Amino acid sequence: MGLLLRLLKKPIKWILKLLLHVLFGYVYLFLFNFIGAWFGVSLDVNWITAVVSGVFGIPGVLVLLVLKYIL
Repeated sequence: MGLLLRLLKKPIKWILKLLLHVLFGYVYLFLFNFIGAWFGVSLDVNWITAVVSGVFGIPGVLVLLVLKYIL
């Protein structure tokens, strides 16, 4: 049992860290949409955009915004 916990400790830690970043990504997107509503700018809030904004932060949100208006 102890060996199994040691083997799974890092992957579980990485998954929890990714989920935390995704949660922050959702917060970034909601804040961006709230502030962007004043300027007529918004982004979709879904799993992929949350991962991008959570992992890459503000630059990720800016890239999503550029991609939305280019594509």
